[in-house]
Amino acid sequence: MTKRVVSGIQPTGNLHLGNYLGAIRNWVRLQDEVAQGGGECFFFLADLHAITVYNEPAALRANVRSMAAALIASGVDPDKSVLFNQAAVSAHAELAWLLNCTARIGWLNRMTQFKEKSGKDREGASIGLFAYPVLQAADVLIYKATHVPVGDDQKQHLELARDIATKFNTDFETDLFVLPEPMIPPAAARIMSLRDGGSKMSKSDPSDMSRINLTDDPDAITAKLRKARTDPEPLPDDPAELAARPEARNLVGIYAALADLPVADVLARFAGQGFGAFKPALAEIVVETLRPISARLSELETDPAELDRLLAAGAAKARIAAEPVVAGAYDALGLNRETR
Repeated sequence: MTKRVVSGIQPTGNLHLGNYLGAIRNWVRLQDEVAQGGGECFFFLADLHAITVYNEPAALRANVRSMAAALIASGVDPDKSVLFNQAAVSAHAELAWLLNCTARIGWLNRMTQFKEKSGKDREGASIGLFAYPVLQAADVLIYKATHVPVGDDQKQHLELARDIATKFNTDFETDLFVLPEPMIPPAAARIMSLRDGGSKMSKSDPSDMSRINLTDDPDAITAKLRKARTDPEPLPDDPAELAARPEARNLVGIYAALADLPVADVLARFAGQGFGAFKPALAEIVVETLRPISARLSELETDPAELDRLLAAGAAKARIAAEPVVAGAYDALGLNRETR
């Protein structure tokens, strides 16, 4: 069977270096690796998942375009991969309902992310937040995904998708759904705040100095890194010695991720030097990495019609792939979709 990889990302605005190194760059690399092997990637903006909590509609619409622009600017190629927003393919929502009738409440009660996201207000959470793992199952089963990139926090959800697929196939004596295999992506860089090495880089941080935005110009990047929190000690030659130095570890980690080098190699180059020498070198590699991305991103964001066209073209391809699976699910259940 041809390898088919499916992955989604929630649309957020004000994208930063943490988003790029944590997720987007892996998609670009995955796209090229899968294409070389004759397979295909389906990448979608998970706007249906976004509405499990309240989103201001205009902001959500803008965030979908911004995320699409960031993905394309970073190297996701709509000619190599199927790139679309989830809501444009109604089959996702259709299949999710059918699979809700196969999934068991006990299975969903074991999903740890719902407990984390609902917090103390479990009774006030939306049904969508409780059932979104079933929509995730639909997202991958609808395209007969053979592989799904998963981190530690998503392994449980892929296992649920496999359980749902197995039960459906067994209950209705069909082989409609393929059981997707987990694909463990290369370790994503965990990028922390420039102001606090104990907190992730985030768009919600009130200080813009805490993050490097993909749209920042070279002067802004250089200034933010120059003012980034550090400590007075020189860089060591042993990565273990960074364990108790979160800000130093973060900056070295950013350099290592962008240079595609082990942290040990970065330290071998800069050991004994202070941050007065290291920060300019870090600024240079960040600026040069983001320069083409920022330029392409600015260009795309001034042409929302082109972004909409690219997403619509991807959605058309996705609908063609999804329709036979949805039709097969209706047929297996004994449901009639046709108007006679």
